[in-house]
Amino acid sequence: MSSATEATYAGDVTPAECWSVIGSDAPAHLVDVRTTAEWAYVGSPDIRAAGKEAIRLEWQVFPAMNVDADFAAKLAGKLNAAGAPKDAPLYFICRSGVRSKAAATAMTAAGYSRCYNVVGGFEGPPDSDGHRGRVSGWKAEGLAWTQS
Repeated sequence: MSSATEATYAGDVTPAECWSVIGSDAPAHLVDVRTTAEWAYVGSPDIRAAGKEAIRLEWQVFPAMNVDADFAAKLAGKLNAAGAPKDAPLYFICRSGVRSKAAATAMTAAGYSRCYNVVGGFEGPPDSDGHRGRVSGWKAEGLAWTQS
């Protein structure tokens, strides 16, 4: 790892790399840290083919968008309830990879040793027309997703 920022969590993975591990590593979990509005209106990664559901927990609470000071404790509770050990691979995803990186860092600080940031997130950056989901990210890589 080449920088102090990178050393604060296990590293970055592409959405395809994340999907591969989620599908093949039983204790691996996908943690979607976007907001309730994003889950409802934008869509979510669909990992049901792996026999799993993403854990949803807002890093920043909608609509004020303040970081949830209890995020690590809340997620630790969800992981404990799911039977996930502290060395289970945890893949954090948000819209573009910024909030998920912060969440991966927070969970590493909370004692979870294999926290990864999904680069490009669910939608990635905007394209030249200002639309997300076409340049990089879960959707752009053609991975399964659902929308309510």
